[in-house]
Amino acid sequence: MTVTNKNIDQVVKILKKELKDLPDPSVTLVGKRWKSPFLVLISCIMSLRTKDETTLPASERLFALADTPETMLKLTTKQIEKAIYPVGFYKTKAKTIQGICKDILTKFDGNVPDDIDTLLTMKGVGRKTANLVLTEGFGIPAICVDTHVHRISNRFGYVQTKVPDETEMVLRKQLPKKHWIEYNALLVTYGQNICKPISPLCSGCGVSKYCARVGVTVSR
Repeated sequence: MTVTNKNIDQVVKILKKELKDLPDPSVTLVGKRWKSPFLVLISCIMSLRTKDETTLPASERLFALADTPETMLKLTTKQIEKAIYPVGFYKTKAKTIQGICKDILTKFDGNVPDDIDTLLTMKGVGRKTANLVLTEGFGIPAICVDTHVHRISNRFGYVQTKVPDETEMVLRKQLPKKHWIEYNALLVTYGQNICKPISPLCSGCGVSKYCARVGVTVSR
């Protein structure tokens, strides 16, 4: 079997049921809690190459100090570094956060852009971050492809791609738009807890009957 558009609705339904008691990814939680595209963007920057259990507390510490571009720029680089430590590359990210805040105030009238091309003009914002800001910050359909989405979409047999950007473009053509916003959060949680990179938990997975298990040599 393989995941196709004939069964993708059922696959999404199973994932929602199996994951309902597990926590959402950190950036999704930020979006739900603060309902701020700006804070989603800043949390996205912190989340890069950083685990969720580190990203969420770092976001909470920083947002307690500043939660707008204006107040964020009143903080020193050292204050931001201290708040977000130990996220990966925290010194670089502190400067990136300051640069993004300056761009928002000087180029975009204080508002986070709500289109991917404009978001990508900001230093430090890649396609993954831009798409996540659209989905979690604005509720605009977009497809955020991180390592989990790329790996699992290929493991399902739903796409046959080599890199995340390619996966995004194929999913844009193939995945029904009604699933665009939820697809990232579902597959990230699924990838962290069940469909792991090495030795996935196939025996207890409700999607296994649809999955092509591409590249899986050992499972539990």
